[in-house]
Amino acid sequence: MTTSIYSPLLTDFYQLTMAYGYWKLNMHEQDATFHLLFRKNPFNSNYALSCGLATVVDFLKNWRFHTDDLVYLSQLKASNGEILFSNDFLDYLSQLTFTCDVDAIPEGTIVFANEPLVRVEGPIIQCQLIETSLLNMINFQTLIATKASRVCRAAQGDPVIEFGMRRAQGPDGALSASRAAYVGGCVATSNTLAGKQYDIPVRGTHAHSWVTAFPNEISAFQAYAAIMPHHCILLVDTFNTIEGVKNAITVGQQLRAEGADLLGIRLDSGDMATLSIQTRKLLDDAGFANTSILASNSLDEYVITDLKQKNAAISVWGVGTSLATAYDQPALDGVYKLCALRDTQGEWNYKLKLSEQEVKISNPGRHQIRRFFCDNQYVMDVIYDLSLGIPDSPNTVSLDQSHQSIHLEGYDGFVDLLKPILRRGNMVQEQESIHDIRQHAMEAVEQFVSTQGNKTYPVSLEKTLFELKQRLIHAVK
Repeated sequence: MTTSIYSPLLTDFYQLTMAYGYWKLNMHEQDATFHLLFRKNPFNSNYALSCGLATVVDFLKNWRFHTDDLVYLSQLKASNGEILFSNDFLDYLSQLTFTCDVDAIPEGTIVFANEPLVRVEGPIIQCQLIETSLLNMINFQTLIATKASRVCRAAQGDPVIEFGMRRAQGPDGALSASRAAYVGGCVATSNTLAGKQYDIPVRGTHAHSWVTAFPNEISAFQAYAAIMPHHCILLVDTFNTIEGVKNAITVGQQLRAEGADLLGIRLDSGDMATLSIQTRKLLDDAGFANTSILASNSLDEYVITDLKQKNAAISVWGVGTSLATAYDQPALDGVYKLCALRDTQGEWNYKLKLSEQEVKISNPGRHQIRRFFCDNQYVMDVIYDLSLGIPDSPNTVSLDQSHQSIHLEGYDGFVDLLKPILRRGNMVQEQESIHDIRQHAMEAVEQFVSTQGNKTYPVSLEKTLFELKQRLIHAVK
């Protein structure tokens, strides 16, 4: 039997050895609080776009060890040749289901470094076993959604299609990238399985191989147009781009005679700015003003911005490798930290990790994030502890290196970002459709960018929580 990629075994091996340790010491049912966050905004940007929560929820709803998982674990051995995990432990895993509480920031929300995207609370063994899987799902999709958002902003409202499947990191990487790219603002994907699985629109033209499979370019275009008269976008740079455009116009005229039309042409090489301007003139002069020009040659937000500045006549952008692989930043530095542990008397003991690098010192407590607004503008995000609470006009301490004290007032609204998703493993909130998530994401990015520009957005700790953290740091030292 083939194990599902979303098995509980989709985890680092040390999660299982720690789980065994908790079980052996009878700590496994002790309640814990973990937070998932990232330490630095990606792409040298001043924001990120949360994504991947729906994948996490689907994973957790079906999270359990199956027979083949346990057979595999039963065969693992220690260095002395003895069986690593006892049969009693494997029997325990066979009965284990997910019963934790999960609160999370909804997908498509603007988020920032050092604030928790997910809070998991429940038996420590369960919290620990899901750590790697959650990081894998949230880190990658948040990274790609943020990249897509940047690319779509550079396109200034032009449609962007995600074309990255062939160079994505494996089948699941391709699917996750397609989903996240759509959430980030892309209008469609070339990934047909992603279209089926996530209800994303799919788009595509034809390859150079189609053209070279025929005696000449014009016959290749004519054949494709005959087969796809109402879905005809022609790739024109197999031999000579301008001659290819002229051949496409000829075929477009034949399509019109038959009641159809030439939807677009695609440029995939050469000087995109110059070629697109020349192509636009040829199309317009021939009466094809509504025929789109799609570009798809090693594009990203920087190349698109440059082409826009050169007045390129491109109306649709197919972005592949740089988008699906987050080419200029291949990973988001997400982490998952134990921040509180409940003792046998039911009291929460707050935990933190120390480091010589200040950014790696974790924040203790059971966190919520309050986002403050004024006139629809983002003012500040404040991380506070659920037990300590937050006053109406809070005193806060900046999370940047200056640790500046800030008294927050002059706001006219706020929202707490972490929303209940699962309670004791059961869904308590309906998931939005991917189309609603995408719309929410695009509106959030537009609102943030239009009011904040490239300014660094302030994220701070509520002062009482900050002071608690300092006391714990000194106590550990």
